[in-house]
Amino acid sequence: MLYLRPMNTIKVAEAAFPTEFGDFRIYGFESGDKSDSAVALVKGNPAESEAPLVRIHSQCLTGDVLASSRCDCGAQLAIAQKAIGEAESGILIYQLQEGRGIGLMNKLMAYQLQDGGHHDTVTANQHLGFEADHRNYFLCIDILRYFGVNRIHLMSNNPRKFEALEEAGIVVAARVPIEIPPTHETERYLLTKKAKLGHMLSTL
Repeated sequence: MLYLRPMNTIKVAEAAFPTEFGDFRIYGFESGDKSDSAVALVKGNPAESEAPLVRIHSQCLTGDVLASSRCDCGAQLAIAQKAIGEAESGILIYQLQEGRGIGLMNKLMAYQLQDGGHHDTVTANQHLGFEADHRNYFLCIDILRYFGVNRIHLMSNNPRKFEALEEAGIVVAARVPIEIPPTHETERYLLTKKAKLGHMLSTL
């Protein structure tokens, strides 16, 4: 089960947020016990849309900020923010679960294991004592409910996200692929996502 309970989510802040991809409002959310937090960029009024465009994006400091070529995260984030900025309404949820939920330092240790040649992103996480994908989507689902959204178009290749949303009663009316063509640096990473995590990737 990827969605088990509401988290008594609290909105802690809200502000105007102009960007190169358009004008949004930015919201900060925390779980009631402060164990989890996320940011939502909101375009228009999603509650008035039959199925607003939604992207649930997990924090990736290395890809989103430091332009890493080991993953496709930074490119996915830019594409998603641009698409939502061009849509009538939508929500980009940025969940603070680095490294598929294992945290930044553990993620760097997983990189070190991969550099040794005996691990991919899945087995490295498992070697460190974590699940292959350690994330949950409790807070993200509470955020969608906060905005009065129960039917969406989801930008994702990850079947776990669809499963979590369906368990929580959020209808995914359509999947919007968000594929980045593989490069020499990302090909093994993307193949692992497809083979071991079931990601829906048509370019491999």
